[in-house]
Amino acid sequence: MRHEIAFPMYDLHRPDTLALIHAVSERLAAKGITVNAVWPQEALLSHWRSDALLLSQTCGFPLVTQLPDVQTVGCFHYSAPGCDGFYYRSLLVTREENTRPTLADFRGRVAACNSMDSQSGYNALRKMVAPLAEGGAFFSSVVLSGSHRQSLVAIGQRRADIAAIDCVSWALLARHEPELLAGLVVIGSSPLAPGLPLITAKQTSAQSLLLLQEALFELVNDARYQAVCDALLITGFSPVAREAYSPLLAWRDESAALGVTQL
Repeated sequence: MRHEIAFPMYDLHRPDTLALIHAVSERLAAKGITVNAVWPQEALLSHWRSDALLLSQTCGFPLVTQLPDVQTVGCFHYSAPGCDGFYYRSLLVTREENTRPTLADFRGRVAACNSMDSQSGYNALRKMVAPLAEGGAFFSSVVLSGSHRQSLVAIGQRRADIAAIDCVSWALLARHEPELLAGLVVIGSSPLAPGLPLITAKQTSAQSLLLLQEALFELVNDARYQAVCDALLITGFSPVAREAYSPLLAWRDESAALGVTQL
């Protein structure tokens, strides 16, 4: 059976993603598992739902709303500011010139969001604005940008005023595209949430799941892969059950109870 592996979520510098795929593939090969790297690009849901999926990374909100059958493998720990163990948060970003210091001051302004099924870009921001909304609305409109990077571009180009950005994406962009963040500033952050889950197909056996977890533990603890992990800000790995992501549904439902079902 074909075993597919991909790391599509923090693919901001392709050589680093390739190095991670190579390292994980090497650890799995040592356990008798041969993998095929794939690049799902826009067809992420089809990729995550594939019976051939051995290992990929998804977002927590699609996990709990659109991927009922996949198994969680665990979650990386990241060194980006805002992370704590396998938890991460969203950063509220606007232009430096903006004198509005808090989220409440952005009532009636334009928000940018990577996608409506994003935990960090949409669900977290909805949770934060829900207590501030009037009549179920807070922003005047929302620009759906397609990615955190493009949300930042929209703010810089004045097509949007604020966005909630995954703190790991922000840190990686600061490393690889500092010019993109010039003139932008962080004015707040969301509560912590479990980080982007590593997943495998429903068909993956319990034994293979354990081998995946062993391989990821080896990745983060073997000095041979230190540079690979450092490049992506990876500092550790924890097995994480699907139940750890149930608070994300609570965030959605609490917002709805306050009358906010969408941004």
